[in-house]
Amino acid sequence: MSHKAHELAAEFPNDLEVLYHLKATRGHFAALADRYDEVNGAIYRVEAGLEVASDARLEDLKKERLCLLDQLGRMIRDAGAVGA
Repeated sequence: MSHKAHELAAEFPNDLEVLYHLKATRGHFAALADRYDEVNGAIYRVEAGLEVASDARLEDLKKERLCLLDQLGRMIRDAGAVGA
């Protein structure tokens, strides 16, 4: 288990079944989830001091993560409402 904050499973603990179903069956969702993981990993590496980034770059990454989280959350909510 990873120790990175903000992983999708931690963000949506009550929707894990829907999350995994969407990742397995919907390419667009899987691509967004993969990008979210990439951005979240980049933020983690900067905040842990493993990589260097300007404050502006870190802020841009955090904004992108939030945007992706909003999109993914809507898709999870919508899929859960219709039974995926």
